[in-house]
Amino acid sequence: MVVTLCRPLPTNQLSAMCPDPAFLKFRMSKHTNRSGSSIDIICSPLQDPGGFSRSRTWFSYEELVQATDGFSAQNLLGEGGFGCVYKGTFADGSDVAVKQLKIGGGQGEREFRSEVEIISRIHHRHLVTLVGYCINENRRLLVYEYVPNNNLYFHLHGEGMPVLNWAVRVKIALGAARGIAYLHEDCHPRIIHRDIKSSNILVDSNFEARVSDFGLARLALDTNSHVTTRVMGTFGYMAPEYASSGKLTERSDVYSFGVVLLELITGRKPVDKSRPLEAESLVEYARPLLSQAIVTQDFEKLADPRLEKQYIESEMFRMIEAAAACVRHSFIKRPKMGQVVRALDTMATTDLTNGMRVGESQVFSPRTQSAEIRLFQRMAFGPQDDISSQFFE
Repeated sequence: MVVTLCRPLPTNQLSAMCPDPAFLKFRMSKHTNRSGSSIDIICSPLQDPGGFSRSRTWFSYEELVQATDGFSAQNLLGEGGFGCVYKGTFADGSDVAVKQLKIGGGQGEREFRSEVEIISRIHHRHLVTLVGYCINENRRLLVYEYVPNNNLYFHLHGEGMPVLNWAVRVKIALGAARGIAYLHEDCHPRIIHRDIKSSNILVDSNFEARVSDFGLARLALDTNSHVTTRVMGTFGYMAPEYASSGKLTERSDVYSFGVVLLELITGRKPVDKSRPLEAESLVEYARPLLSQAIVTQDFEKLADPRLEKQYIESEMFRMIEAAAACVRHSFIKRPKMGQVVRALDTMATTDLTNGMRVGESQVFSPRTQSAEIRLFQRMAFGPQDDISSQFFE
């Protein structure tokens, strides 16, 4: 006899925060948390139009098969290191994304459920929400909210796709940074993503960033040794210390996010084998150009030519500085994600432009930048002994 255990994730703690359990949603507000992002809880309809209805209390593996049309190739959304993801539609018309995990039944049912419930308690407007899971024999499936507008990699590098304008790129960078900072600094326990890349940054119909696949590395841990033997991360995004130590930390996530920033700035893929050998790696290609752009405030060689110089120079300057700081070879010299959020979040403020108009790039001399900007510059390129300890406290 085969027993299928499928159940929705607990929301009792969340329901207690709202008087009516039928209303519950997270939304950004002016309250600031430790990661530099703002989050609060308000009461609003739990079920978004077309979204997954948590009023369903049970569903079986057979229902997931039916919702995905037998996990058909037509419903395949993507495939990553942890498994394939399929679009599913339930009888009530609500859409979900169903991930078939490759890890199988190596982890015990109790341990798997415990880890999944940790992930399920993570709610942020820039993170994809896990709404349920299914255990059937040795199968492990996760059910996520469906994010309808594909991912950042598709929009940046997909053949025939229209060019993402600069305002959208800035919006996606800041949203993704907020989501990752929340994982690092405001989750309990804190979560290292371990596979940050542009294809794991989904975008909704308003081009708001939604970071996906966080916490899945925990599900690949061996029950006895608590060590995973599978390779984490994606080539082109992996921090250099992973090759030497095999360990991934929060600062490794920062490096990977820096690569994403370079993709947004340059429009180039993290690894492009169609280019000459010295330019295959985006990070190695960009390093000298980052330094040159910060010193000269000339962004033409680094900026995506498809933008046709249609960007705000103060914002490009800040994005370049943040990217340079994030991809430092020495992990200890990289900023924390909360600091990256604060740097990106103040890009459009008047104190960065000194009241000057767009295009007057000479005002962005390193000597006239705020203290935080100068710290980012020293982190990226300055003397190793000239780095404020406040970045690493």
